[in-house]
Amino acid sequence: MIDLRSDTLTRPTRGMREAMAAAEVGDDVYGEDPAVNALEERVAALLGHEAGLFCASGSLANLLGVWCLVQPGQEVVCDRQAHIARAEMGAHGALHGITMRTWDSADGVSDVATIARTITPDAGPYLVSTAAVALENTHNFGGGTVQPWDHLVGVSALCRDAGVGLHLDGARLWNAHAATGVPLADVGRLFDTVNVCFSKGLGAPVGSMLVSSAANIARARVQRKRLGGGWRQAGVLAAAADYALDHHLPRLGDDHVAAAAFAAGVAASAPGAVELSGVATNIVVLDTGDLAAAEVARRAADAGVLVSALGAHMVRAVTHQEVSLADAATAGQVLGAVLAGVPAG
Repeated sequence: MIDLRSDTLTRPTRGMREAMAAAEVGDDVYGEDPAVNALEERVAALLGHEAGLFCASGSLANLLGVWCLVQPGQEVVCDRQAHIARAEMGAHGALHGITMRTWDSADGVSDVATIARTITPDAGPYLVSTAAVALENTHNFGGGTVQPWDHLVGVSALCRDAGVGLHLDGARLWNAHAATGVPLADVGRLFDTVNVCFSKGLGAPVGSMLVSSAANIARARVQRKRLGGGWRQAGVLAAAADYALDHHLPRLGDDHVAAAAFAAGVAASAPGAVELSGVATNIVVLDTGDLAAAEVARRAADAGVLVSALGAHMVRAVTHQEVSLADAATAGQVLGAVLAGVPAG
């Protein structure tokens, strides 16, 4: 079975397991886990920020990052397909009293003018004031799209001039970095808060990092504990993330090549299902046309390929370190045949 449902399915390699076993650990709630402390310092520096907070998940890191910038009764604005809007169980409203408005875009990449028309800072006593903007890079449901550098710079300037915060859901920022070569710190410094994830393409079993100013991270550390997110000897997980930065970050481009091979395999039989020029990183979204996405996923599974149905007519495939280039190409042929209604192979 070729499993392309998500890059979260990656498992620790032997080298990563050895690093976990050798980790020096302590109690992180007391701030005494040396592996966690070192990872927080390392990632904050990588992203051009003062401090970091190691969290159990990207959803928690996003929740805390937005909370640092937005008070109850205020709003964060984002793309309508953003992970914080679509895939975090309404936590920002349910737990922190934060409302949300969205703009529309074809693939998760908007323009500064659209965002400028959406935000309403200091909206007065009758409307909700915008306190923050959130961008996602790469954009998951947009198909792994990379936010262009000029766009990031423009949105950062807009938010700074408007006096609103800017949060980056960079769960797959590592992939954007691999695709563009833009230094991580250059991107990170454009934002007030940044979340990056270790358990996707980097292949660690658990963990994300929120980076920001030292003051914001101190507040977020208290709120993490309040939400039940404090943990103890988390250094075994920090060691996995640290290993991933050393050994798995340099190979992310291989996953992008595999995604392109998958898309080409689909297009050979079903050219209308995928836009080859839009495959930028390790995520490929397919338009299933008249077929229901759930039915396409079922038929693909019967033929030995697992993909995710994420909409009525949208299927997503994600390449990762446990899927070879040959497997990705084969999986693309299978999906192409399913979509074209012809036998695979």
